[in-house]
Amino acid sequence: MRFRRRAISRPVQTRVNERIRIREVRLIDDEGQQIGIIPTRDALEMAREKGLDLVEVAPNASPPVCRLMDYGKFRYEQSRKERDSRRNQHVTKLKEVRVEPKIGKADLETKGRQAARFLDGGDKVKLTVLFRGRSITHPELGRDLLDQLQVLLQEHGTIEQTPRMEGRTMTMYMAPSRQRVAATEREDQETNGQ
Repeated sequence: MRFRRRAISRPVQTRVNERIRIREVRLIDDEGQQIGIIPTRDALEMAREKGLDLVEVAPNASPPVCRLMDYGKFRYEQSRKERDSRRNQHVTKLKEVRVEPKIGKADLETKGRQAARFLDGGDKVKLTVLFRGRSITHPELGRDLLDQLQVLLQEHGTIEQTPRMEGRTMTMYMAPSRQRVAATEREDQETNGQ
């Protein structure tokens, strides 16, 4: 078996100043005004006179678009935007709450509170009724349990998939309600801000 070298994928780097090796570029100055198509040498000279960098912002255009800017400041702002977008992202997870047909009322309420906490946190919830032994002969008990949970959770989320049997389990999916999640996020920001 032959050894095959894997291609290393490098991040695309922005070309700056002398790394721009094209004869002509479309230049935009530091105030956002379009200067026009000029030789790269002249654009570099203008950048040096103003104490700025010549940065290629649209390499695939014909001719490539370059801008006069402070490259260090530009990179800092880009990394800050990336950090902020990563911080504000919320990955929706699927949480599962399992119950059996013989569950007591207090235990069912506890499971309901647990599911409500998941929904308020912005996660989807899979409500599962496990049928063991001869309890499989009474699927209506499972449907009644899921209906009770639905009533408990109606202000926290909406039904994404109605109850259905899959082997020895009956499942129902709920998604968080947008207003409730937004209110919870606002409360979290207020407590973190103080």
